[in-house]
Amino acid sequence: MKVLVSDNLGEVGIQMFREAEGIEVDVKTGLAPEELKAIIGQYDALAIRSATKVTEELIAAAPKLKVVGRAGIGLDNVDIPAATKRGIVVMNTPTGNVITTAEHAIAMMLALSRNIPAATASLKAQRWEKKSLQGRELYQKTLGVVGYGKIGAIVADRARGLRMRVVIYDPFVPPEKITADGYEAVSLEDLYKQADYITVHVPKLKTTANLINKEAFAQMKPGVMIINCARGGIINEADLYDAIVAGKVGGAALDVFEIEPPGDNPLLTLDQVICTPHLGASTAEAQTNVAVMVARQIIDYLTSGTIVNAVNVPSVTGELLEKIGPYIKLAEQLGLLQAQLIQGAPKEVVVEYFGDFRGIDLSPITTALLKGLLTPMVKEVVNFVNAHVLANQRGIKVTEATMAAHEEYTYLINTKLVTTEGESVVAGTIFGKQDTRIVRINTFRLEMIPLGHMALIHNQDVPGSIGEIGTTIGKHNINIARMQVGQETGGDRNIIFLCTDTPIPQEVIEELRGLRTVKTVTPLEF
Repeated sequence: MKVLVSDNLGEVGIQMFREAEGIEVDVKTGLAPEELKAIIGQYDALAIRSATKVTEELIAAAPKLKVVGRAGIGLDNVDIPAATKRGIVVMNTPTGNVITTAEHAIAMMLALSRNIPAATASLKAQRWEKKSLQGRELYQKTLGVVGYGKIGAIVADRARGLRMRVVIYDPFVPPEKITADGYEAVSLEDLYKQADYITVHVPKLKTTANLINKEAFAQMKPGVMIINCARGGIINEADLYDAIVAGKVGGAALDVFEIEPPGDNPLLTLDQVICTPHLGASTAEAQTNVAVMVARQIIDYLTSGTIVNAVNVPSVTGELLEKIGPYIKLAEQLGLLQAQLIQGAPKEVVVEYFGDFRGIDLSPITTALLKGLLTPMVKEVVNFVNAHVLANQRGIKVTEATMAAHEEYTYLINTKLVTTEGESVVAGTIFGKQDTRIVRINTFRLEMIPLGHMALIHNQDVPGSIGEIGTTIGKHNINIARMQVGQETGGDRNIIFLCTDTPIPQEVIEELRGLRTVKTVTPLEF
């Protein structure tokens, strides 16, 4: 099997590939997108850092590709949904460079506070400008940490050692956890108001792009210092420039930019800005760590099917994955359906496994269920690595039970979700070897294929009802690819699942809700 290393990777990792039995490695860095696309079709694995862009187009040109391994944490340069759709495992090395990146943020904060870059340049130019280069102490200043993940937690700990007051904002971490660690949990608005320094440690997502912008700067203390060693684009660069020029922001220390290299970015013209070329993870120790980790993970997957630190598949051995792979897929679909059906905040998840699952580790299946459940709530943040952590942080109790064979199905996964407003029961099974089916939703029995753009319709079980629904959708030129009907046990209602070629627009949803026999319409996506 062939591995392509397309970004700079520590030599120790490349040597591991060379020494692995059955593995052939090519190192080709600095390729243009078209050059990479032209050769990717011959490789089974791709090892990258942040430079290579693994786009949907590149994935389409890689029919043999089985795994993408990122030497580092960030995966915003990988189209994870496209990879998942193709069955490509995407891995990262989440612990390999966290200390290095946290230390860089602290170093940037110190350098910014004491004008170290400007002082160095001044002295090398044979000037002695002590008065104009006067700095400020960190002692007893307030540091606002946005994002309390692995790196944010280390930064907070190091800042506490400098005798700074640390306030933290992270909507996915309970305030009690932050308080127990010895810090103050605050809202984002309060963090802006209180902090003398603000450091960013969140991933770049749709919800965090331009998180710190003109409106945010307006809420901050005059002279606040900004540090970003996370991802470019989290801070709006144009708004930061204006805030510095206006005197609202006293200075900024930037290791990352929206476009890298940043070229003639106006921020680079300001004396109040210090910067480094994305050096957060660039230490010899970190590069060795991530190179070893990504090489080992890719080798293990190619040779034995073992998955470690994947963000789109649970971490399991190859032997176990072969046994439970279809149930992992089914569980994620059950969780995703539950999330789109419920009202209120989840409190408890009960998972019942019916059938002969003796001796099989079912935890990856439960993890898949939690990933599906939490994805619509937390969006792209949720993966197979952090699903349990996020559930715990949200106070969701998770209970598993194994049962004897079901009276109707050889194997069945039954899920009950308890929320602040009620509970919902959804069950599914496998038809054949790997075809997933939803066979129960609360009191309704059915056989639903969970795939594509769908709508769940509760309606009265009377003649003409299905015809009205089909006519309404048809007059809007929306093609129904599949329709499945389930009847209520002992009741007079149906549920209808419509699968359409395109999403049903909101105005058509409202028209369906207005039909005489329709009770509710819920759009679904799988």
